[in-house]
Amino acid sequence: MATRKMKSTATNVPVPQDDSEARSVIREIGDLNREGLRLEAELNDKVAKLQEEYGEKVAPIREQVTAKQEGLKMFCEVNRDRLTGGGKVKSHKFATGEISWRLRPAKVNIRGKDDVITAIKEARLAKKFLRTKEEINKDAMLEKDNRATAAALKGVTIGSDGEDFIVEPFETELAEAS
Repeated sequence: MATRKMKSTATNVPVPQDDSEARSVIREIGDLNREGLRLEAELNDKVAKLQEEYGEKVAPIREQVTAKQEGLKMFCEVNRDRLTGGGKVKSHKFATGEISWRLRPAKVNIRGKDDVITAIKEARLAKKFLRTKEEINKDAMLEKDNRATAAALKGVTIGSDGEDFIVEPFETELAEAS
């Protein structure tokens, strides 16, 4: 019987040698996770403070920009015919920048999907406004009884569920004092 060679990548990581060292490593992982969470919380506090501080500074500037844009829009609407060459173009270049008018694409909003579908069917417009969609039911293929049958189909591969190694250090939360 031939022996199999196991390939493994050479690593420079400390490997626990017994249960005691394994417990110690898990505790250290927990300590490092908590330290990381503390640093993330500190960062988030600083970011929130900066956002508030600069948000207050930027708000009046944004209001000025909005007011100036509205005034410019009024000027351009009044002079639109001249600026667009009688509607031949949709933009105009000034020495300091460009203004333009763009039509937004049309869109359909549906409220009460089931009622709309019923109304379409009653109006006999189903061929025009409804579509039938065929799609593969992957959940059914993953059921234990169906896996072999699905895997036998051309173009279908059922992958392994895989296995993850997870370390969850125990955490103790202090109850809040009343």
